Amino acid sequence: MSIKQSLTLAIKSLLGSKMRSFLTMLGIIIGVGAVIIIVGVINGMTQMVMDEFESMGATNIIVSIRGRGGNRSVDIDDMQNLVDENSELISGMSPSITVSGAVVKSGSENLDTTSVKGGNENYALINNRKAEYGRDLQYLDCHDRLLNCVIGSYVANNLYGTAENALGNEIKINGRNFTVVGVLEEKADSEESSDDDTIIIPYTIAQKLANTFSINAYTFCAANKDVAIKAQATIEGYLYKVFNDSDAYKVMNMSSLVDTINDMTGKMSLMGGCVAGVSLLVGGIGIMNIMLVSVTERTREIGIRKSLGATPWDIMSQFVVEAITTSSVGGIIGILLGIFGCFALRSVPDLNPVVSIPSIILSFTISALVGVAFGYFPAKKAAALNPIDALRHD
Repeated sequence: MSIKQSLTLAIKSLLGSKMRSFLTMLGIIIGVGAVIIIVGVINGMTQMVMDEFESMGATNIIVSIRGRGGNRSVDIDDMQNLVDENSELISGMSPSITVSGAVVKSGSENLDTTSVKGGNENYALINNRKAEYGRDLQYLDCHDRLLNCVIGSYVANNLYGTAENALGNEIKINGRNFTVVGVLEEKADSEESSDDDTIIIPYTIAQKLANTFSINAYTFCAANKDVAIKAQATIEGYLYKVFNDSDAYKVMNMSSLVDTINDMTGKMSLMGGCVAGVSLLVGGIGIMNIMLVSVTERTREIGIRKSLGATPWDIMSQFVVEAITTSSVGGIIGILLGIFGCFALRSVPDLNPVVSIPSIILSFTISALVGVAFGYFPAKKAAALNPIDALRHD
């Protein structure tokens, strides 16, 4: 018997008992659908995190200086010289100063949650926070200690109604009047305590407001992702020469964090797929059970076919193909269910599942292999039947 004939018989068998066939496939359907949905959700979450890191600057290198006492220290001029001497690796640098507990006012309006940060003319480029209206901080703002600032869209909307209206107005920070020279691009729907609820001022002014004379945090920007690791090593090498102690500083590469996140989410996808794969195992057991029942029900038919010259291979291929067909059809339905589920879950806030082609291919392949694995034993049992005993079966 050819494979085509076996496939035709398998399809007729499935259509002959639709409800039983569907229940047989159910484990496969649920397993394949679950694999696609779980992997899709994890991929969606990974993409959201990656987008967030990209917006923060995937090539950024965060440097924190702890120091070790004595006269060993670095200042902003030292850091800028490091950038200038390694321009092929590092494209820019900005000090990072946070003014804790800043009091922000404009007229009678107060903003309690607004973060006030100090940076230089490279802050916008490094942090991917360019001004949508007005301008970014400039070199003279920092050098001449000008009381200018760039504000987030939340601050602009709450104090001045719109971003355009904010330009040129004054805003009071810890009792000092600053002029709004720019409004940052909206990043987080202008929500309170988000990245849009922020004010950027010259680092030279931020030092005074924060009552700090030394700068302990810097953000460097690697020239590109390919040289980020080398740029990090260069910065670490310079700092080690200054302090001669690796505990005196900490250098963190954002691109290495991205790799770590990719590794973690990859393992999560694998674990989620394995959990969902249990349904495929259950579905395979269901197929084997039904195929054993089918062999028993069709024992007399097997005896007739064998007496007419059918070989054990003909009988085995018939039942194996039937098992593969059952699991494959279930796999196809499961794929459709998984894709539909991923698109349906996109209506859930902050959840954007991404359909993974590899997960579809893998789950369908496994479902077909389940048909082979769990269909082999019943098929072997059918092929081993004695035709005389099979014909006597009621």
